[in-house]
Order: sequence, then structure tokens, then C-alpha cells
Amino acid sequence: MSGVSSRSRQASVTSHHRILVVDDEAEMRAQVAETLSDIGYEVATAASGEEALPILAGDRAVEMVISDVRMPGMSGTELSEQIARRWPEVIVVLISGTHMPSAALGRFLRKPFHMSELAELVRAELG
Repeated sequence: MSGVSSRSRQASVTSHHRILVVDDEAEMRAQVAETLSDIGYEVATAASGEEALPILAGDRAVEMVISDVRMPGMSGTELSEQIARRWPEVIVVLISGTHMPSAALGRFLRKPFHMSELAELVRAELG
């Protein structure tokens, strides 16, 4: 994985879009959050699906969730199913180094990926 290029940083704009990054791996969670923040998105983080639910239910609207598939407790697939039922307007992007579960909802990005790929996907979905 690589960080955001200087070209991507130059293209950043301030956005009012809020993204929630959910990953039990602190380093991956921090890298994704930093990349999205650097290109102008407001970012919240959670270390588990269980930790993500109160953030989603909070007063500040989340427009996109980027979640690892395999996590202890609630998996990213289970989280995406909860989101689809409770907050159908929220876009879900699942990330994983393993194959995508057939029941997964939303978009999928296979690890390892370049942060520029993630940035392109988010921009395509949120603008």
C-alpha cells in the first residue's frame, strides 16, 4: 500500500461528506483515515462493528462506511447488512485480503490496494 501522492493532495478539496472507517487493525484504520482526511473528507473511525453502530446512530450523518470484512465479533458483512436495514442511504465499501463473501453488500476493494485506488472509489461515489 502506498500513501496519497502529492498530485492527489493538490487535488483535494474540503468536503462536508462524513466517512466512517471500521477496521480492527489500528495501522490500516489510521492509514485509510489519514488518506481520506488528506483529500478533504471528514472521517470518524471505529475498531469494530459494535463500535461503529453508535457512531452511525449519532447526530452527525455518515454517508459512507469503509469496513474490513474479517473482524472479531461483528464482521464487516454483518455490519453492512445492519447498515442496509437501518441506514439504506449509507454507501458501504468492504475491504479484505481474502475473497469477497457472496453475501457481502456494497462495494468491495481487495487488500493490498493503493490508497489512490481508495481515493478514486470514494470520489466516484461521493464526489
